[in-house]
This record gives sequence, C-alpha cells and structure tokens, in this order.
Amino acid sequence: MPTTVPADSLTLMQARRIAIAAQGLAKPRPTAVSIRHVDATIRRMGVLQIDSVNVLTRSQFLPLFSRLGAYDRGLLTRAAEEKPRRITEYWAHQAAFIPVDTRPLFRYRMEAYEDEAWGSIRRAEVDHPGLVEEVLHAIRELGPITPGRLTVELGHDSASLREHWGWNWNVVKTVCEFLFFTGQIVAASRTPQFERAFDVPERSIPERVLNAPTPTAKDAHRELVEMAARAHGVGTVKCLADYWRLKTTPTRRAIDELVGEGTLRPVSVEGTTAYLHSEAARPRKVRARALLSPFDPLVWERSRTEWLFAFHYRIGIYTPAAQRVHGYYVLPFLLDDALVARVDLKADRDSGRLLVQSAWKEPTAPGRTSAELAEELQEMAGWLGLDDVVVHSRGDLAKELQDRMLQ
Repeated sequence: MPTTVPADSLTLMQARRIAIAAQGLAKPRPTAVSIRHVDATIRRMGVLQIDSVNVLTRSQFLPLFSRLGAYDRGLLTRAAEEKPRRITEYWAHQAAFIPVDTRPLFRYRMEAYEDEAWGSIRRAEVDHPGLVEEVLHAIRELGPITPGRLTVELGHDSASLREHWGWNWNVVKTVCEFLFFTGQIVAASRTPQFERAFDVPERSIPERVLNAPTPTAKDAHRELVEMAARAHGVGTVKCLADYWRLKTTPTRRAIDELVGEGTLRPVSVEGTTAYLHSEAARPRKVRARALLSPFDPLVWERSRTEWLFAFHYRIGIYTPAAQRVHGYYVLPFLLDDALVARVDLKADRDSGRLLVQSAWKEPTAPGRTSAELAEELQEMAGWLGLDDVVVHSRGDLAKELQDRMLQ
C-alpha cells in the first residue's frame, strides 16, 4: 500500500482533463508537420508502442496522427533510421520506440534479463552458448542484417522462420532477440515485411548515449516513474508501473521518493489514491478530437481507461470472431474530455477506401459526435492515401454516420 496519504482531491472529470492534456491531445495540430514535431511528440509521450497488425496502418503511426494530424509517415522512419537517430527500439512498454537519450535507463533491464526477459530469450545464452557468439560476430561483420538473411548466411535451417514478423522463431532469430534484449545489438531498421535488421550499437547509437553513465536500477526506476507520471499527468501505482512494465515494489519506492521531494503529489480521485505530477496542467476544459490506436498511451492500460473514462475497451484482434462485440480493429474516439464512440476500421488499399466496418456510440455521446467523427475519418482517409470513407451498417452510430458522410 502507498505510504503517503492524499492531501488533495480531484474529480474524475478533472483527472481526465489532466490526462488528456499531459498526452498532448488537447494541443492544436500544426498546419505543417516537421520531424521536430514528431520528435517532440514522442519525447512528450516517452514511448511509442510498435505493433505488426496492418489492417489500418501499423500502430506506431497512429498516436502521431492523433496528436499532429496528417503527417508524412516517412518522418517516423527518418527519426528511427537516419543519423543522427532521434529514436531507437527497445522493450520499453512492449516493443517500442523511445527517445535515444533514454536508452541508458533500460540498461538495468538489459543486465537483469534473467528476471526481465521471457521464455526462450531468457534461456538463449544457456541453450545456445556457441551460437550467441557466432551470431554476434556475424552481425558485427555483416550488419545491418535481418535474422532471415543471417540464418542463410550461417547455414542454419530457415524452415521455422516466417518471412514476416511473428513468434515462430528459429534458433538464429531467438539468439538475435536475446542479443537485442541484452543491448548487445540494436534494431537498425525494419523491412517492408516488418522484420528487424540488426546491427551493433556503435554503428547506430550516438556516441554520447553509448558513453553515458549507467544509472543504478534504483535511479533508473525513479526516473522512469517520473517520466510516466509526467506523461500520464495523474495515475495510480498500477498506471505508473505499467507505462514501462515496471515491477510494483520498485515503483512504489520510486513514488515515495518523488513524493518526498515534491515532484509527485498524492491525490484522491473520487476515493482512488493517485499521484499528480507537480508540473501537470490542470485545465478547466479541453478541446480534443482524435481516433486512438489500441496501443495509444491514453488507453493501452484497459483498467485505467475504464477507471478514468468509464469506457470498457477490448481491441478485438485477440478475440475469436464469434465473441467480438464491436469488431476486429476497434479505435476509441476521443471528443473533448470523453471517449464518446468506437469504430472498427480497415484500410481497403485495393479499392482506395477506408472501411468503417462498425460504429458505436457511448450513452453520454453528445449530439455532434457523428459530425466530428465524420470529419476525423475523412482526415484519416486522406492521410492514408485513401479516396473515400465507406460506412457499413453495423452499430448504433452507423446510420447517423452514413448520413453525415453523404452531406
């Protein structure tokens, strides 16, 4: 249990507004987006989760659209792959982009892989000791290189290695993931099939980052919790731990230290103990409109989404078709300080159409929901290079949205 007692209170409405503002979702979108906007937005969030599902677009592109509007997706690739690199990949929340300067904060995780990693990655050094050195040497000589190509170069069986990203790994892929988790190699780029191309850090990571001092695990946890609190604005212990997938005990310890120095302040949000960042904006109202990726930091922790927004949310892609309620790839729709609707979206690239396969409204959705959603869908379609938005008939918002699209 927290060792601090809340001295202040917030309503859920206040907490929602703080959270939305902290995530940069209440700021006006720029008229022209540069790589500096992309870099600043990722720094504000701290992390940009990567996901392979491409039914709409890869999920890492969506949080930037939610905050910046239509932008050139090539800017994200430039930030990740061109020197000087602004962002790099690591297992931060899940697989994610992080600002390259924060990479040293995860060295504790790299060193503690026996506790932090999982399954075959954790055991790779024991299961394949000779291969670990062989793969590292080959990447040093041949990189950047994909596990698929490396499998061929080393003469290993490639039958179990898919041609796209997935979990069906052969031993070379498993060893590459071990070396990536432990920081001995980095993701230099991604192929069109979403496979990582690995290289050694000294050819990808700026020298100042490579030579930066290694924080202790305690100091790393403290800084990561502060970053999570800044990005959330306000959050419970669970919220702050989940942001970087930290363990609860060091998270509580870091919170107590941050409270002691005044960086965090314990607050009661209608009976729930949470922690408010000292620099969090506390707006009386917010003006926001965004379709949110299932992996957007505002909604990725589903119990937080339900607590703050009274919005029960499941993406659908992990649910058998017969059990899906709202669809396969469902995006919540944020309007001002509430999640007011959800839509199941698909980019039909062959026909050039954005398909709204179902549309549903929340009980408290205001009357302008369909008009605002229609505008956001049209902007998204244009951003994705699609010519039209087609709304199917499923869902209690579908007919109203269809009518809006005809106006």
